[in-house]
Amino acid sequence: MKLRVVFAGTPEFSVPCLEACRASGAEVVAVYTQPDRPAGRGRKLTPSPVKQAALDAGIPVEQPESLKSEEARATLAAYAPDLMVVVAYGLILPRKVLAIPRLGCWNVHASLLPRWRGAAPIQRAILAGDGESGVDLMQMEAGLDTGPVLLERRTPISPEDTGGTLHDRLAALGADVLADGLARVMAGETLLPRPQPDEGVTYAHKLDKAEARLDFTRPAIELERQVRAFDPWPVAEGDVNGETLRIWAARAVEGHGSPGSVLGMSREGIDIACGEGALRVTALQRAGGKRITAADYLNAMKARSE
Repeated sequence: MKLRVVFAGTPEFSVPCLEACRASGAEVVAVYTQPDRPAGRGRKLTPSPVKQAALDAGIPVEQPESLKSEEARATLAAYAPDLMVVVAYGLILPRKVLAIPRLGCWNVHASLLPRWRGAAPIQRAILAGDGESGVDLMQMEAGLDTGPVLLERRTPISPEDTGGTLHDRLAALGADVLADGLARVMAGETLLPRPQPDEGVTYAHKLDKAEARLDFTRPAIELERQVRAFDPWPVAEGDVNGETLRIWAARAVEGHGSPGSVLGMSREGIDIACGEGALRVTALQRAGGKRITAADYLNAMKARSE
């Protein structure tokens, strides 16, 4: 069975899923993505990664500010989609839009639902110290990530994972689970929806730059997760030796002292006392500088003092 698919997505995370749709044999008749936004130092209007991928593939692109108007719904209906695939699109789909495709709308979500519904499931999982994450292929409903799960892929979260590494792995898993779902449906199979349980619901609220600030009165292990979760954005920051630094890499170690005080500095890192234990900073960035190792930072300090 040939499927007419409309794809809706915006950031880099969505691109592997768009490619999976194209590779599946389904006909991607249109791509919906957020309007171009200002980006970079010049604040030039920049297309989303999904828009760029669609243009490169010669797929028609739609960029409505909202899907609430009759005009927006008529435009979507004119594509006569069998299925709409939504991956980190960033716009709410009203109930009337969900009803347009013959097979409804699928969503690829980067968590093991019902844990971490919402905007930032990857970072929230690391912040919470979760040992596992994954992606769910979900049949969309009007609620926020409340629909039944069709297929799932799981992956452990390692102590070395950052927001960036987990993002990339889940993007690949999302493409894999979507490709599996499309292949099954085109082979005539009906995917069995599994309703989400009422227990274990958590919400992954959107990241705020203010959350990047490190509070050294907290346990070191929590700050280590914060550093990992906020790499590559918004990047953790804290005061070290009276200087505000961006903290790119750090790990919890043994140590005792007044929270925020520097316990020791060596080529291995800068140890900062926390409410429990200490945080060893191993990669950092000074204002206006680039990311460097703690060893390079200490060498620069030594050179300045000479």
